[in-house]
This record gives sequence, C-alpha cells and structure tokens, in this order.
Amino acid sequence: MALPDGAAAPPQRAKEPVFTPTFVLAWLVSFIQYLVFYILVTTMALYAVKQFAASDAASGFASSAFVVGATAARLVSGYLVDVLGRRKVMLVALAVVVVACAFYVPAGSLALLIGVRAVHGAAYAFASTATMAIAQSAIPASRRAEGTGYLALATTLATAVGPALGLLLVGSVGYDAMFWTVLGTAVVGLLLGLFLRKPLHQREAEAAAERAAREAGAAPARRARFSFRDIAHPAVVPIGCFMLVIGLCYAGVITYLNAYSEQRDVVAGAGLFFVAYAIAMLLMRFVLGTVQDRKGDNVVVYLGLVCFVLALGLLAVADADWHVVVAGALTGLGYGTLMPAAQAIAVSAVPPHKLGTGISTLLLLADVGIGVGPILLGVLVSATGYTTMYALLAVLAVLAAGLYHAVHGRRDVAKTGRVARA
Repeated sequence: MALPDGAAAPPQRAKEPVFTPTFVLAWLVSFIQYLVFYILVTTMALYAVKQFAASDAASGFASSAFVVGATAARLVSGYLVDVLGRRKVMLVALAVVVVACAFYVPAGSLALLIGVRAVHGAAYAFASTATMAIAQSAIPASRRAEGTGYLALATTLATAVGPALGLLLVGSVGYDAMFWTVLGTAVVGLLLGLFLRKPLHQREAEAAAERAAREAGAAPARRARFSFRDIAHPAVVPIGCFMLVIGLCYAGVITYLNAYSEQRDVVAGAGLFFVAYAIAMLLMRFVLGTVQDRKGDNVVVYLGLVCFVLALGLLAVADADWHVVVAGALTGLGYGTLMPAAQAIAVSAVPPHKLGTGISTLLLLADVGIGVGPILLGVLVSATGYTTMYALLAVLAVLAAGLYHAVHGRRDVAKTGRVARA
C-alpha cells in the first residue's frame, strides 16, 4: 500500500547482532573442547597398543570409552544444566576436563586410561551442553539458524585441525608432550569459561523478575523432579530420531574410511577427505544459515540430504583419489549442513528455560546413531563389502528424507523462515 504524500516510511528494525561477547567466548570454549577431543581420538588407540600392549579390541575401547562416558552423561546433562544453571555446570565440567587431561600422563595401566577417558567424555558432555545453551541464549531468534551455523564452525575447524595436529605432535615430540599440550589447551578453555556469562540483558531481566517475586511475597519455585522428559524432550525427539538415522550413515564414513581407502588404493584422497569436508562446510555456513532463517528449514535440510546421498553413492563406486575428495566436500555440504540445521530446529522447539534439555536430547540421539553404527555396519561390511554398505547407506539417507518430511518437513513452521515469523 502506498504511503500518503509527505508520510515517512516506518523505520526498519535494526538487525540484532550474532557476534556478541557471549557468543564469541562460547564459540572459543566449544572449539577448544572439540580440538582436545579430536587430538586424542586419533592417537589414543595406538597409544594403548604401544604403552600397554593392548589388543585391537582393548585399544579400540580405550578410544571409544570417551564416547561411552559422554553418552551416559547426556542422559542427565540437559536436566542438570537447566536446573543448576548453565554457567555453574559449565565451569565445574571444564574443571573436571582439566583434571582428566592431567591424568593422561601418569595413567599407569590400561584400566586407568580407560577410566580417565570415560570421565573426560562425561565432563565433555556436560561442558558442551552448557556452553551450547549459553551460546544459543545469545543468538537472536530471527537469526537462529545463521548463529547455529557459525557455532557449528567450531566443530568443523576442530575436525580439520585436531587429527592432523595430534598426529604431528606424536610424530615430532611424542605422546607425553602431546598430553601436556592437551592439558595446556584445556586450561585455556577453563580460563575463557571464567569470563563466559549470560548476556547482560538476560541477567538484568532475571534479577528484576526475582526482585518482583520477592516483593510480591511469592513462594520460591520448587525444583522439578527428574523425569523421562528431562532425558529426551518430546518436542525434540522427532528431529532427534531423524539425526539418529543420519548419524548411523555418518558412522559408515568416519569408522571405515581408512580401511576402505587402503582396499581401494585411494589413501591420498582419504587424507584430504576431511579437509574438503571442512572447506565446503566453512564456505557454505556463511550462506545456508541465513537461507534457513529466511526461507525455512526445508530448503536447507533437503539440500543437505541430496548432498549426503550423492556423497555416499560416490563412495560406493569411487576408484580414484579425486572421487573421495569430492565425496568429502559433499559430506561437508550434507552431514555438515544437517547437524546445525537440526540443532536450530531443536532449539526453536523448546522454551528458553529448557535449552539444555533440548540440546542434549538432539546430541544424545545423534550420538546413539554414530555409536551403534559401527557395530551394525561392521557385520554388513564383513558380509557384503564396502560398495554394498555405502550404497545401502545412500538408500537409507533417501529414506531419512521421508522420515524428516513426516516428523517436521510437512509442518508450516518448516516452510516459513524465522525472519518471516518474527
């Protein structure tokens, strides 16, 4: 409708910033936690073999005990983050991470090493849940997907840097020096965490609400009793089940890529797989988050699914290094797009005071897919080989598109951008 002559156009609402001090500090703390994880996960199995003459199964468990501890902790991490407070849980968890990292060097037996890994994994789960909740509380609702995408870059960069750094440290200065480096990195994460707080306007609003409640003589709120809803928030379970299936597909990539590359004689391509993954995701994160906020969840999720299906299909038939590198880039555009997109959906589905539970629900279900995947796919690989496994995973990713449509994609909220809804 045209404006009357002489009437001024209504002022446009200023775009709320994403890169606030709270968000930047949360990003750095997250990056450090992921970096420590990736440095250790690529070196721990061989360390167990060399240091304790562990068998293949035992050395594998020395590495995967971290995931076992993290998965167990995620059952209660969301509840405790929401009830006890995000910052308090984060600081305690970061301190436990530092203590766990300090015990890697003196761990004198395989059993003690496995115990340290499990404790480290549990503390990591609490720290990551709390840090993500703080970061998400600082992201404007109208830019949720964009901010979540930037937050996911912490994982992407750690994926690209961590494994190579771990191998470099082991090869150049040895395991003990690597563990001391990891400890120093964890201490930096704790120091940064000391400065990380909720945004000022949120703290002021909460303080004002508490003062008003006291003045009104309201009784203090009773702490909610722990229930199943605190393990898996019902609003997040549907998109979490979708990510469980996607996580199972991704497990086929991260678990068997090395053995697959040796069998196919594409070792050089496999070495560049995650570099291509990180570059593709890094470039597209500056675009896809904004697209999701403006155009809706569906356009980004379906694009990610198409790219992931193509990546798995290409791995099924790859016989040259460049095929594997392209598959890495497509995986970055696929799985690397789906995870932050799903996190934005999950966070938008829960009230602000349940951010911790919402995030932990999504991560728990995704971790279940990644954790169960190697067990199921190991049987499949032994029976049919890599070509069939990756082809079947591509089909499973196609079926996941139907699951996404059923649980979220057909809803109006998935078709409309957050900017339009704001």
